[in-house]
Amino acid sequence: MKRSLLILFCLIWASTAMSQIRLGQSRFATAKPVDILELNYSKPQTFRVAEIKAVGLSTLDENAIISLAGIKVDDRIEVPGDAISNALKKLWNQGIIGDVKILVTKIEGEDIYLLLELTERPRFSRVEFTGINKTQESELRDKVNIRGRVVREDVLNTAERNIQKYFVDKGYLNTEVKVNQVRDTTLPNSVLLRFDVDPKSKVKINEIRIFGNEEIPDSKVKGKLKKTKEHARVSVFRDFYSRMTEASPSDVANTLRYTDSASREDVKTYINKNFKLNFFAGSKYIPKEYRNDKDNVINFYQTKGFRDAKIVSDSVYAFGKDEINIDLELEEGRKYYYRNIEFTGNFIHPDEVLRAKLGIQKGDVYDKERLDKRLNYDPQKGDDVSSLYQDDGYLFFNIQPVEVNVVGDSIDLEMRIFEGPQVTVNSVNIKGNERTSDHVVMREIRILPGQKFNRALLVRTIRELSQLGYFDPEKINPDLRPNFEAATVDITFELEERPNDQIELSGGWGGFYGFVGTVGLVFNNFSIKNIGNFDKWDPLPVGDGQKLSLRVQANGRTFQNYSVSLTEPWFGGRKPNALSISFNHSVQRQVDFFNSANFGNELGFFKITGATIGLARRVTWPDDYFSISNSLQFQVYEFDRFGTSFGLSYPTGRSNSITFNNTIARNNVDNPIYPRFGSNIMLSTALTPPYTSLNKNIDAESPDEEKYKWLEYHKWMFDASIYTPLFGSNKLVASARAHMGFLGSYGDRIGIIPLERFVMGGDGMTFNNFALGQEIIGLRGYENQSITPGRDTRGTENPDPYGGIVYNKYVMELRFLVSPNPSATIFVLGFAEAGNNWGSYKEFNPYDLKKSAGVGARIFMPAFGLLGVDWGYGFDAIPGQTRRSGPQFHFTIGQQFR
Repeated sequence: MKRSLLILFCLIWASTAMSQIRLGQSRFATAKPVDILELNYSKPQTFRVAEIKAVGLSTLDENAIISLAGIKVDDRIEVPGDAISNALKKLWNQGIIGDVKILVTKIEGEDIYLLLELTERPRFSRVEFTGINKTQESELRDKVNIRGRVVREDVLNTAERNIQKYFVDKGYLNTEVKVNQVRDTTLPNSVLLRFDVDPKSKVKINEIRIFGNEEIPDSKVKGKLKKTKEHARVSVFRDFYSRMTEASPSDVANTLRYTDSASREDVKTYINKNFKLNFFAGSKYIPKEYRNDKDNVINFYQTKGFRDAKIVSDSVYAFGKDEINIDLELEEGRKYYYRNIEFTGNFIHPDEVLRAKLGIQKGDVYDKERLDKRLNYDPQKGDDVSSLYQDDGYLFFNIQPVEVNVVGDSIDLEMRIFEGPQVTVNSVNIKGNERTSDHVVMREIRILPGQKFNRALLVRTIRELSQLGYFDPEKINPDLRPNFEAATVDITFELEERPNDQIELSGGWGGFYGFVGTVGLVFNNFSIKNIGNFDKWDPLPVGDGQKLSLRVQANGRTFQNYSVSLTEPWFGGRKPNALSISFNHSVQRQVDFFNSANFGNELGFFKITGATIGLARRVTWPDDYFSISNSLQFQVYEFDRFGTSFGLSYPTGRSNSITFNNTIARNNVDNPIYPRFGSNIMLSTALTPPYTSLNKNIDAESPDEEKYKWLEYHKWMFDASIYTPLFGSNKLVASARAHMGFLGSYGDRIGIIPLERFVMGGDGMTFNNFALGQEIIGLRGYENQSITPGRDTRGTENPDPYGGIVYNKYVMELRFLVSPNPSATIFVLGFAEAGNNWGSYKEFNPYDLKKSAGVGARIFMPAFGLLGVDWGYGFDAIPGQTRRSGPQFHFTIGQQFR
């Protein structure tokens, strides 16, 4: 039996070898045909390879192909033998050969001449798509990058799967892809690949049904399916109509006559089924998001004490042509509570201190998420258990909660602690700051070599680097490299630069007004030192964190403003003392647009020219989020047939002011563009010298030219903003703001001046008349400057002073972050605000407010700053009118704090 098997195996091997060697004259060969008697297939012979050639190639290199075969001249091979078989396998495994034969063209003694007869696989020359738009095509080209690759089934299948996955991720579950290969005559041995794509319609979620939930209602469970939502609809009439059309006439009559009471749960169930008002939530089904949402449901249950909650089963099935239903069956399990909580392994802090810091008491509902925050890191409070240790150098501190006993609905926890050694910071490095000088970054770093490791200082450093605006806040990464044996840590802050210079450019032609627009340039990382170093120009010298601002505004001939400012945030280089210098010149003209005989001529003007020098510094008391800034400002107010517009008795003249400004601020928001938590509180005062006390000849009866030659006033402004994330989300944020302002005088001898008053209403931005010499306060839902005392007396013989002397304003906003992309940060908001403006303190009534509400959107682009649009509805009448303000659109540029 064994002998028979051996003979059979030899016959099979011989026939295989003979099929690999073609004897005789090849169509490519020029040598004499090989005599079959020269080869004895029963006894393999050894030959020296005298020559080996390859034919049939169009794009491949002959020498490279011969090298891949593994046979070279002067090799000694057996024919038939493994050398030929292995050469064939090697060429096939490359995946670039369509057909291959090894031919013997000549045998001379011990020399053998071989010829590789090959057929190349065609290559893809280019890819085309049909059935999709340009944006989809552009994105798919990156996913189907097969140009120049060999035509193979696995390549085609992978490309087809990538296309289908792309559309499935966008909710097109029924996408069909057909692949067509067309010979490309423009290139040798090439194939043009065409994908005919039919995405079909998006598949929407018709209904999500929840089963097994007794403690948590359907609405809350569905609320945790963040990206898996039922499509918006009101189906009460549709369901009623379908039932009526399918019922018999007698059933319809009985139904219409039948009345009965419904329980509260029945009403809630009916509303939940038939009223889906989530118009702003997507309802497409994306498998990946659905899997994440199922995890969210279980995590939510565990925050409510249901430690054993699980999804028993779920099914996704077709409801209609383009709709699906989802059934989710839950097993809630028992609700658990904490009982005994013990600490082990702690030597530095006693149990009482750790238990107080934990903040979880016996009898509290089991909440895995809260437990993890209180043990490891609570971003909002920052006073978790780990902070006790890691703020004191114990970087290796670790705490593990272990459930040591579960009795009924009670859980006993043992907190197993490893304190580790106290760690010292060995080195602090930075990388990724290609434009910004090292010293600009290093001066913002709070955690320094030689100090004990401090987690709070590490987090504070990340915040300070974010506040600079030079780096992407989402990509600031502290890379910690601890050394346990040496009890040290090396810290490298990985940064990614982002453009933060801004250009403000808008304009147009306003007819007889002339040019209308703004040109502004803000260089936030300017460097005076690098002016002579052209390698640091981008496009101006950069790197030292100085801020240079240039701005020109114009509203034709009626208004122009020119300003330039320079700020050095670390004056002297050792402390964060910000020195700023600015110059400003503004002119506002009255132009005759109504008298044809005098059309376009100037009727009067108002100019303000001023210079300011200021110094701001950070302070460490009451805490190191505070700053104090002081500045000295000199301004010249010049009127030419214009003063009566402000309530002055003289139309032409000049006023001067020297103002000392002081601002105390506390700012601990986490991000300047889209704050998620923290607050920004500011109190500022502007004080002039009491000139009337120095000149007894001036009183209320003195001419306005004398009373207001040197402006005398004091102004107080208070602004506060608080940001709070909602529902544990870093995208949904509530913002509450309060703003107040007061203008006063040093006694009653001349009263309150008619300049520097408050003008309220609109978007807080205006080129209209009387924009100079006032404090502009926005109030959405009302026209610009519409809530301003004295507004209706302008143009009369004895006008009242224009502007208020006291105002207050309150704002509530709900913000949602749409895109955190640093190149285009986008968020939407809903707002409600109220405010008013009074011309005297006797009229002041903090409860008499003009109210409004609306929606808006903001987009931050580094090159243009923050741009916004709001739609607001004013619920109250503006002064002097009886009708409501009604709907208003507002456009904003930059952060509108007031």
